[in-house]
Amino acid sequence: MSITQIEKVIYTAKAHTIGGRDGGASRTSDGRLDVKLSVPGTPGTGTNPEQLFAVGWSGCFLSAIKIVAHQMKVKLPPDVAVDAEVDLGTAGGHYFIQARLNVSLPGIDRETAQKIVDGAHLECPYSKATHSNINVVTTVITEPVAPIARTVP
Repeated sequence: MSITQIEKVIYTAKAHTIGGRDGGASRTSDGRLDVKLSVPGTPGTGTNPEQLFAVGWSGCFLSAIKIVAHQMKVKLPPDVAVDAEVDLGTAGGHYFIQARLNVSLPGIDRETAQKIVDGAHLECPYSKATHSNINVVTTVITEPVAPIARTVP
């Protein structure tokens, strides 16, 4: 498998990280993202790389869904959503990630919804980066689902 070379760079994200996931911090060059880092599952403040990856991938995947639906001439419902779950685990003494993308396309028949999700998985840059590299399961949900509850401090 050959690596596709980008012909035209549209955007470059730049981030500076210190300290790693154990009490470190990351900040983007434009200052729009400035976060404390923490080890997954520990108490206190801060996020972790797996959460940031889940947010980035789900946002990108939703944009890919919109592109594919537009190409298929399918009108998306206003409450289309992607819930990403990214697991951090070990195998053979080494760290790995795996993921699940649960895609809610309420009101769209299952066959059409599956075609949209399959097409988005081929279009999304995050999905392209993970193809054949990590275990990924996509699930299509055609009934409305409640959003992830927020915990208010």
